[in-house]
Amino acid sequence: MTHLKEQDRAPYFEGVIETGETIKLSDFEDKKLVLYFYPKDFTGGCTKEAEDFALNHKFWIENGYEIVGVSPDTVDRHVKFIEKHKLPFHLIADTEKEIASVYGVYGKKKMYGREYMGIFRTTFVIDGNGVITKIVKKVKTKEHTQQLKILLDL
Repeated sequence: MTHLKEQDRAPYFEGVIETGETIKLSDFEDKKLVLYFYPKDFTGGCTKEAEDFALNHKFWIENGYEIVGVSPDTVDRHVKFIEKHKLPFHLIADTEKEIASVYGVYGKKKMYGREYMGIFRTTFVIDGNGVITKIVKKVKTKEHTQQLKILLDL
């Protein structure tokens, strides 16, 4: 799990999004950012989480937040995921797990007695000064917006 704590500076990141363009942390200077890490496009929990953010996208924008998802999927897979679920926000293709590693959300996981390397579903809320204001490690995928609203007092 992540070594980062609330009030830490968010680690710098740079990644390729579904358009083939690169975005980086400094692109969100003076903006609030919900940076969420998830394991894989087109899986149950990941789809529910993305759909929740999409359904509530207007709320996030009206409250001054940008949403960006990060997973190890390829740009092409992100394009298909965005098109199928009509996602109005960017997804970073972290195929080498560099961003996930810097944020401490890539590591050894256990399921059904088997160990493997994977992404820990985690959300970081980052303010316009690049400071982490909230970290959610136990994400409620179907109602993540509601979960964040309560945590952020929105």
